[in-house]
Amino acid sequence: MIDLRPACRSMIDVLAGVAGDQLAAATPCAEYSVGDLVGHVDQVAVGFAALARKESAREEADEPAAADPGDGGRDGVPEHLRAVPEHLRALGEAWTDPAAWQGATTTGGLELPNEVWGRIALTELVVHGWDIAKATGQRIALPDGTLRACYDHVVSFVPNAPVPALWGPAVEVPADAPLLDRIVAVTGRNP
Repeated sequence: MIDLRPACRSMIDVLAGVAGDQLAAATPCAEYSVGDLVGHVDQVAVGFAALARKESAREEADEPAAADPGDGGRDGVPEHLRAVPEHLRALGEAWTDPAAWQGATTTGGLELPNEVWGRIALTELVVHGWDIAKATGQRIALPDGTLRACYDHVVSFVPNAPVPALWGPAVEVPADAPLLDRIVAVTGRNP
């Protein structure tokens, strides 16, 4: 069992530093702008919290709308993105239940052990937190235990992922590179 709450808190901190005028900016995750990626993180938070609670993950739900800097939110941040921190807190809490890590669940046509789903949720938080931080000129702070758990997952899972198109080719980094750099390099990002 891994505590996802530190990664959730770090993502919340990064999101708090995103200005409305940065939502259209490109990210290291080439298919997503900052706003798109925030919307994706929200969908991940809601979906993976549902998986932890053994509820329907709303597979039929569409990806949340991309963040449009002009949609009338306070400080240029769209109102529909203001719920993301609460969804992230709920995600972290849902995976504190040991039962969340047991059994196997099918979602999106893919059945995996719940322990793997929890690790995928962690990877989404760490890697996309880094993506958003990098795109908005911030740093993401994550505890060593969180980074180690994520690294242990990505080095074994990403090269053999059941949906390989989700990750780019690994980038080489020195063996003594910081752990976060090694994590994002495995997922195809150049730290």
